[in-house]
Amino acid sequence: MRYVTYGEGGGPEVLRIVEGKIPEIGPSEVLIETRFAGVNRPDILQRSGAYPPPPGASPILGLEVAGKVIALGAEVTTWKVEDQVCALTPGGGYAEYCRVNASHCLALPRGFDLATSAAIPENFFTVWTNLIGRGRLQSGESVLIHGGSSGIGYSAAQMAKQFGAIVFTTVGNEEKAKFCRDLGADHVINYRTDDFVAEVKRITGERGVDIVLDMVGGPYIEKNISLLTYEGRLVQIAFLQGSKVSNFNFLPVMMRRLTITGSTLRPRSVEEKSSIANALREHVWPLLESRKIKIVVHKIFPWSEVAEAHRMMERSEHVGKIVLSLEF
Repeated sequence: MRYVTYGEGGGPEVLRIVEGKIPEIGPSEVLIETRFAGVNRPDILQRSGAYPPPPGASPILGLEVAGKVIALGAEVTTWKVEDQVCALTPGGGYAEYCRVNASHCLALPRGFDLATSAAIPENFFTVWTNLIGRGRLQSGESVLIHGGSSGIGYSAAQMAKQFGAIVFTTVGNEEKAKFCRDLGADHVINYRTDDFVAEVKRITGERGVDIVLDMVGGPYIEKNISLLTYEGRLVQIAFLQGSKVSNFNFLPVMMRRLTITGSTLRPRSVEEKSSIANALREHVWPLLESRKIKIVVHKIFPWSEVAEAHRMMERSEHVGKIVLSLEF
């Protein structure tokens, strides 16, 4: 098969298409003929050498795919050959064939094509487990979502609205602000022109918010904690600006009974990911099929232009998802 390699790592220019062996599947796995693969921040980090795959995972980039099942493991009874699926993968998505645990596959939502479906798994597995699971979001609560126009951000904003939350987001320009407002965000703050801490406090009358979903880290960590009301939760899913804070004062955590939590998705067990897939099938798929939650694909790149897809993500030019189309 053909697949994208990044060699020893580096900038987008190291990405190229090479040939290798088709993966061998285990008894609980399926082999997918990949038609589309989502592009995600972890792909950028892995390519640059900052995010090695966990033990046993494919070293090939790509954490979500959509395509056709072409082979079944001996124990698989939930799918049949020729089924169209989208799937969360532990790696291997930037390839003509991808090996995936059968329980991490989902049927395409009714009315969705393969390209749009490839933009679903990584975002919604992540948002569900962090916003609903670890964040314990309840109707009537308020949530601040950083990077509101990113794949994670716009997915989280829509899911929070469907669960009855008041949604605040931060963005970097007016185009992204309009995008978030059009998808239902209640309050959109341009962090380049406004102090998001001051704005959230102004809008909430100094109360703050119940949950912050953050992927920035660094100087945002103390700012996020300053915005949490009593029993508030900070859910950390990445650290684009670093994971360390000097001279951090934990007193607000104790005084306001705050929870600081977070998670990574890729190293989680097969069973945990299966549980998330089942929750999405029950709770999120109906929202997708009724168009109460929208999937926005910013651009589809042929995989021969994978380097440019990575450059677009690194420049944060996109609103929604970037997807690769694999040419056959």
